[in-house]
Amino acid sequence: MDQGAYNFRDIEKKWREYWVSERTFRAHGPGDEGFDPGRPKFYMLDMFPYTSGDGLHIGHAKQYVASDVYARYKRNSGFNVLHPMGFDSFGLPAEQYAVEHNIHPQAYTEDNIQVITGQFQYLGLGYDWDRELATSRPDYYKWTQWIFLQLFEAWFDADFEWQDEVGVIQKGKARPIAELVSAFELGRELTDTDFAAIAVEDSVEWGDLNEAQIHRVLNNYRLVYEEEAIVNWCPRLGTVLANEEVTHDGLSERGDYPVYRRPLRQWIMRITAYADRLLADLNAGGMPDGKGGNFALDWPDALRRMQTNWIGRSEGAEVDFGVLSPNSDDVHGSLRIFTTRPDTLFGATFMVLAPAHPLLDPNSDSYNVPDSWPEGTPDSWKGDDPENEIGPALAEYSRETERAELAKEREEKEKTGVFAGFYCVNPVNGAKLPAFSADYVSMDYGSGAIMAVPAHDDRDYAFAEKFGLDIIEVVQAPEGAGEKCYTGDGFSVRSPEAGDGDYAITGLETPVAKRKIIADLVSTGKGEAAVNYKLRDWVFSRQHYWGEPFPLAHAPDGRTVTVDIPVLLPEMEDFHPETSDSPDAPIRPPLGRAGDDWRMVDVDGDVYERELNSMPQWAGSCWYYLRFMDPQNGDVFCGDDQQKYFGPVDLYVGGAEHAVLHLLYSRFWHKVLYDLGHVATPEPFKKLYNQGMVTADAYADSRGVYVDIREVDVRDGEGYDRGSGEKLTRIPGKMGKRYKNGLPPEEVGYEHGVDALRLYEVYMGPLDATAPWSMDGIRGMQRFLQRAWRNLVTEDRKPKVGGSLLPEIEQLMHQTIIRVTDHLEGLRFNTAIAALIELNNKITGMETLPEELYRNYVIMLSPFAPHLCEEIWEMLGEAPTICYVPWPEAKEELAAVDTIEMPVQVNGKMRAKFTVAADASQQEVQKLALQQENVVRHLGGNEPRKVIVVPGRMVNVIV
Repeated sequence: MDQGAYNFRDIEKKWREYWVSERTFRAHGPGDEGFDPGRPKFYMLDMFPYTSGDGLHIGHAKQYVASDVYARYKRNSGFNVLHPMGFDSFGLPAEQYAVEHNIHPQAYTEDNIQVITGQFQYLGLGYDWDRELATSRPDYYKWTQWIFLQLFEAWFDADFEWQDEVGVIQKGKARPIAELVSAFELGRELTDTDFAAIAVEDSVEWGDLNEAQIHRVLNNYRLVYEEEAIVNWCPRLGTVLANEEVTHDGLSERGDYPVYRRPLRQWIMRITAYADRLLADLNAGGMPDGKGGNFALDWPDALRRMQTNWIGRSEGAEVDFGVLSPNSDDVHGSLRIFTTRPDTLFGATFMVLAPAHPLLDPNSDSYNVPDSWPEGTPDSWKGDDPENEIGPALAEYSRETERAELAKEREEKEKTGVFAGFYCVNPVNGAKLPAFSADYVSMDYGSGAIMAVPAHDDRDYAFAEKFGLDIIEVVQAPEGAGEKCYTGDGFSVRSPEAGDGDYAITGLETPVAKRKIIADLVSTGKGEAAVNYKLRDWVFSRQHYWGEPFPLAHAPDGRTVTVDIPVLLPEMEDFHPETSDSPDAPIRPPLGRAGDDWRMVDVDGDVYERELNSMPQWAGSCWYYLRFMDPQNGDVFCGDDQQKYFGPVDLYVGGAEHAVLHLLYSRFWHKVLYDLGHVATPEPFKKLYNQGMVTADAYADSRGVYVDIREVDVRDGEGYDRGSGEKLTRIPGKMGKRYKNGLPPEEVGYEHGVDALRLYEVYMGPLDATAPWSMDGIRGMQRFLQRAWRNLVTEDRKPKVGGSLLPEIEQLMHQTIIRVTDHLEGLRFNTAIAALIELNNKITGMETLPEELYRNYVIMLSPFAPHLCEEIWEMLGEAPTICYVPWPEAKEELAAVDTIEMPVQVNGKMRAKFTVAADASQQEVQKLALQQENVVRHLGGNEPRKVIVVPGRMVNVIV
């Protein structure tokens, strides 16, 4: 390669080594030497990667390159940029990979961190490596355990009113559990729930309770509590799985193993206490920023909707239906249901219970199913096999529903159900309603039972049609609404006339009817106004080794106490989970096999056993953004000055797959820390951006086995195995290791250059859009950089600087500065690059470039192609580095265009073009357009019916 050629491999190696050795991207915070408190900060954060697998591929690189481009732009714009990187290294993915490859997760994790770090540095990503962290390192998870203890030692006081730093009155706040204990000691009354927890009479007072009873009462209030819960249990993995870790086929995401529902005592986080605040702050107008100002969330509308729908807040009423004994018409008990439409109570014709409801559970004290089918029960109500007795029929249906629920099939098939053999009583009219077990009702929402109003609910309507149940219209549908189920608002009918006493709502509009019926339910003791949520408390225990140990220990009397942190993971050669093919096998977490010197702990002279479950992978990722602000602090999780200065995160970039739970859990933890005075803002992430996916074709052979993309020859749109010549099946879709279509960035960068790879990653389309990978595309970026090099550098490696700045070029330069700056601010990187390519084309052929243009061009290109630009900047005689050189400032008056060319269409076809002053009025533009010779010819002497002037764009004449 000749001396003046663009030798990208040498250039890129030189500068990535320089950036690392010189710590170029170190961010200075309060207390650091060189910290400038007057300089504005910008906290740029990536969703950090898992350490499972074999490193990154070029599909992953899009997110990281995009954030680096923006961070570099912000540095040049004068901001003190914090752009850190770390690793989400605890959890099931890393452990499962270690199990499959027979290596210890600790060694594997650290090895893979080194691999990914090398890839990040190879890509020229400007991270502050002094702040690197990994969630599996003790100096990090010590503080994860500390945050857990803050939640364990806190409760949510829903009635507590307080004023935030910007003067907004808030209701509900986390408070230390010690304050609740003090309140009980001062006379706060125990609730029915408290008495039930300790199984004593309601005449007992707080001072009469022993330590074990106090522990059980406080368990009802703590933000972290222990309770038996129905969980997704995977016996082959030996652990509980979150819903998101179960596929649509009811299999584990890791390994494709069967998953079952079973009860298990778990640690659970009371995230539902924060449901209203999590909702409200999505759209809050001004929240305290910790610096005396305020901010609002700048999140995509789609993401706000996802969070809102996940929380699922519904207003309505809880209504008590009498439950009749299966052997008589005596009221056996009460069934409380939640409904958003209490105005339709008169249209209820049957009840539906979740198959796992206590009234249907033979092991429950509430079991209400008769020994045999009631006389006259239709065969269609008896399940798949009418010959079955009622108990076996309901049990079989429950098992099938559990399987379908895991496989997420409930909404995809015809309505099914089994008669439960008993009836309920409608509290507003005394009607007897048959009760069914059906899979479209879940214990995960409301009380696990509903009143069914088939005239006004689509699912109830389909069920009633299938089972021949009554359909009674109680809301008058407007004309044109159709003959079937009407689910909207209207006027109540078929109930007592308004003014005739309780439940009299006929003639009232739906909102008024709702308020009236709720008031009557309250006055008659049959119900009350209620708010319900789809959100459920967060099951926090996992039965695997590779996770944070809980800082808890259990006393022989059942009490749980906190222990000193850090609680380090024990060194175990056999860390494998205890697996089984049986869903009912005993559950034994791997930590249960740790030696007694770890398992047993001295607490105030007594020997307790440590908690043997570990935390989920979510734990470490809930708060890493805070540790990045102060990662070396051994005294606190994050210094007060540091989190007030750097918080909140200004821009958080990552995949849409984390749009719900990760963000919800992080927001929940952050709000608790805010309530307890540990952080200065109520929200962690100011602006959120989801980059689009990179797709690529995968190829499979006749056995369905994926073939490595490197071994595929593509001819005439068809793929062939390079070794065997076999024609392959093309499978378009996601890029990933399992599809063997994800190339490592080092391979692509070696062939085409890292700067070309960086450019193409953010040029292939809008940043938030899914885009297909194309090797032709990256070759195009490589050619652009080669042309840019030739335009800027002589054959003997000297900068082509010289000459004066002519008005036309000066105008183009300022126009480009405006365009690139505007597009960068809006994260429209593809159009910013397009503007740079356009400028590059304009200067091609110029022997030298005026110095101002030369410098500005190199600075604007540097966020995208930093290696090339650092090299050229050094050629100019400037000291490294270009990363902090001020961003060019555009002058609007010099960018302004004096004249513009306007095309003219006549009846939609282009007929003429003319030049006009840029500031010409619409009347002047119209007059000139109609004077154009070809326009006059096509008018044929006729007056135009309409003339539309699109300012600065075109004129459309309609004849």
